[in-house]
Amino acid sequence: MASRQVQLKTPKGTRDWFGSDCVLRDHIFETISGVFKRHGAVPLDTPVFELKDVLTGKYGEDSRLIYDLQDQGGEACSLRFDLTVPFARWLAMNKVTQVKRYQIARVYRRDQPAIARGRLREFHQIDFDIAGEYDTMIPDSEILRIIVEVFKALELDITIKMNHRKILDGIFTVAGVPGDKIRTISSAVDKLDKSPWADVKKEMTEEKGLPEEVADKIGEYVKEKGSVREILDFLKSDSSLVEDQNIRAGIEDIELLLVYVEAFNISSSISFDLSLARGLDYYTSLIFEVLHTPQQTEVPGLPKGGKDQATQVGSIGAGGRYDNLVGIFGKKPIPCVGISFGADRIYTILKAQKEREAAAPTQEIDVYVMAFGAGKEFTGLLPERLQVCGQLWDAGIRASFSAKAKPKLPQQFKAAEGVPLAVILGQDELADGKLKIKVLGLPDGHPEKEGVLIEKTDLVEEVRKRLQR
Repeated sequence: MASRQVQLKTPKGTRDWFGSDCVLRDHIFETISGVFKRHGAVPLDTPVFELKDVLTGKYGEDSRLIYDLQDQGGEACSLRFDLTVPFARWLAMNKVTQVKRYQIARVYRRDQPAIARGRLREFHQIDFDIAGEYDTMIPDSEILRIIVEVFKALELDITIKMNHRKILDGIFTVAGVPGDKIRTISSAVDKLDKSPWADVKKEMTEEKGLPEEVADKIGEYVKEKGSVREILDFLKSDSSLVEDQNIRAGIEDIELLLVYVEAFNISSSISFDLSLARGLDYYTSLIFEVLHTPQQTEVPGLPKGGKDQATQVGSIGAGGRYDNLVGIFGKKPIPCVGISFGADRIYTILKAQKEREAAAPTQEIDVYVMAFGAGKEFTGLLPERLQVCGQLWDAGIRASFSAKAKPKLPQQFKAAEGVPLAVILGQDELADGKLKIKVLGLPDGHPEKEGVLIEKTDLVEEVRKRLQR
């Protein structure tokens, strides 16, 4: 009987890891876990699947993305959706009341994949959590400090978007959202980072039955974002907001948090964004997301503008405080706060950066020596170019030239891409004992844009002076 041809591909939203990709991924794991260890964390590993009841009802609308497994052992199980709920289960099961833990493991979500943007069905999360009774906002501020340390170690520029669930719930209450709709409306607002306000408002009114005037009132508040101090001032300036008990409690938390993050010298990395909601049901107060905010720099040889994969991956970390989750599994509630880093999204950014760097022209020289001229009378000035290169080499300066007797000027400039300086020889200038030195890549209008004539005897001094700039 003929065998059926098998389609050789990985399932949608999964990928193979090999060679340099594994090396880069391991670098991410080691770098981040090194920060965790510096803060006193111990590792934890949990099963890749949990009892279905452990996961059910913990993720709000995202619960539909849980992978259920076929029952083959008398137990209904599901693949883990994140590492937070299994950690809470472990705390309750082992009656652990205080710990700093980290975990690096795969999680699974039955989502629509977009591999280029780091959205997968199987992906790695890197979690750090602090569980136990501590004074208010101290562990929370340490988590924020850890985020900054992690991305400093990975050499990535980031912004931490922050909000407080009690403040957000209070805003919904003041706007007129019924109590039984707060979580579902919160889930809609959480899409503001990906969708325009008009689409979010449509979801709240047409799909979730919220009156239009209530949605408009929410819109007045959730569009506000800025520094922690700016948004605190905004909240306290609105009498209808500060009358709400939840909002007052949230403001007290954030004011205390601000003292600690300023002591940690990380307040400039934080943006207070009232639209941040975090769709997961278990968060109780502080919530945050981490966005990659790269500095816009031109890379020689690459097109200007546009977006690469590294700028389209969405959040590369997220977390918050969840004080009630452990209590669902055990008799004793244990306050917790934590952060999950999206390892595969971080990988996507670092991989794209490496590819851009590899595509950029590179030269291991400081000066390119070229000849100017054309026509039958043009000799190419090869001996003169060799003599100038020798003069630079004798001075310890890295230099090169075209290995052609009569090179064309455009070809020489192309060969000099990525080189800081050009020394240009012309027949008439050499006859006067002069040559031209040109800093490559100067903007229009710069006084040395077209180069500067110098005495041939001053070459080494003039080159060194410009290289030091």
